[in-house]
Formats: sequence, structure tokens, C-alpha cells
Amino acid sequence: MPVRAEHDRAVLAELLGRDPVLHAYQLGDLDDFFWPYTSWFRRGEQVVLLYHGVEPPTLLAFAAPADTAALAALLTEVAPVLPARLYAHLSPGLVEALSGSFRFDSGGRHHRMALTDPTRLDAVAAAGVVLGAADLPRLRELYAVAYPGNWFDARMVDTGQYLGVRDGGDLVAVAGVHVFSPAYQVAALGNVTTHPRWRGRGVGAAVVAGLCARLRRSVRHVTLNVQVDNAAAVRLYERVGFTRVADYDEWTLTAR
Repeated sequence: MPVRAEHDRAVLAELLGRDPVLHAYQLGDLDDFFWPYTSWFRRGEQVVLLYHGVEPPTLLAFAAPADTAALAALLTEVAPVLPARLYAHLSPGLVEALSGSFRFDSGGRHHRMALTDPTRLDAVAAAGVVLGAADLPRLRELYAVAYPGNWFDARMVDTGQYLGVRDGGDLVAVAGVHVFSPAYQVAALGNVTTHPRWRGRGVGAAVVAGLCARLRRSVRHVTLNVQVDNAAAVRLYERVGFTRVADYDEWTLTAR
């Protein structure tokens, strides 16, 4: 079956919805909020997403181990139409499919985690107030100090799914989302950080717990990505009920 550009959201939703945790980011990008910035490629039941709402564009390709070879074949066919430089999130073993067309530099291995034991949220004193557009200056100040170089789309604050903890007029902790889609029943936590002076006090767990409780009112699947060597973050997420469900690798790709 040849590769084809796919424009039918219903087809994509059906294919990706077979594993909504693994494909949470792609399902979220089916929403009108992100759809105009997406290009989709399909070969049979395998799907690849190129998201060009950021610079460089980001390629997402995830597969269960049994489907890795089929998705690798799709990536090989798609490679000639990809940008000369892009970032990629790929299941283990897939980058080799692009090695004939691209040089690649590793951005590290990451866990995909999912909230599988929400009862643990009850053991954490949740905290945080909903942030809005008026909080953007303070939010950016916090990221500059506590999470420099993070990817932050200010439009996501408008979802109402950013919670912050304040000390006086300053934000000292925040938890937000990269994906929030009640239509497709998925959310992905992102831009979670605590001011260095406030770390070790439980504030980070409190604001994450508060956001997870809020998200569960609207979506069925709450997920996140975290670098495997970020042991403190992994412990925090496990404490509030997340478990690792898959791994993937991040890469910077440059055309040969």
C-alpha cells in the first residue's frame, strides 16, 4: 500500500485512538486549535505527523514494538518530502529509517507516562490557582529562572489548564499542558517547574496534583513526557499516580 497524505480527521482519530496514551500528542493535534499546523502521512494503519507550528518543525512517529518495522517503512518513504531541518520524537529503532536522508543528534530518551493510579492524588494536598493571560509576564519570568529553554506556547494558557502557586506577587510553581482535548479525551502535562528556592517543599507535587484533578473532569487519559535521567521529576510523577507506559527518543535531524 503506498504512502499518502491523510486529510480525514475521522480516519486519523480511529487509527490513533487505538492507543490513546501512546498517541496522545497526535490526537490532541486533531483539534481545531492545532489542526492548521499539521501534515499527516499514512501507510495502511501507520501514521506520521509533521507539526509545523514551531521552528524547527517537529516530526512525531510512535509505534508499539510489533509495528516498528511497518512504521519505519513509512518514514523511509516520507523522508524525501520532510524539511531540511527538524526535530523528531520517535519510538526506539525508528531513527535508522531516516539515516539515509538525515544526520541526527540525540536529544535523549524520554518516558511516556500516564496517570494510571489517580487514587494517589488523594494523598497529596493539591494547590494552585488558574492562570490567565494577565499572568504571562510572571510566568515567563519563572520559566527564565527555573526552566530556561523550555518550549512554551502562550496560547495554551487560554485553555484554563495552567495552575500556579504564588508567593505574594510572584509565581513560584506552575503546571500546565502541551495538549488538552476534551473532544479526543486526552491531555498531556507540560511546562511543569518550581522556582529553585522553593524546591524540596512539595510545591511541585501539589500543583501537579491540582492540575491532574482538574484535567480528569474533562478527559479520560492524562499523560506526560519526561527525560529518563530526570530522576526527581520521575519520582514526583510516580508519587501522584503516573507510571511509565512507553519510551521514545528525541532527535535533531539535518538533511545530508
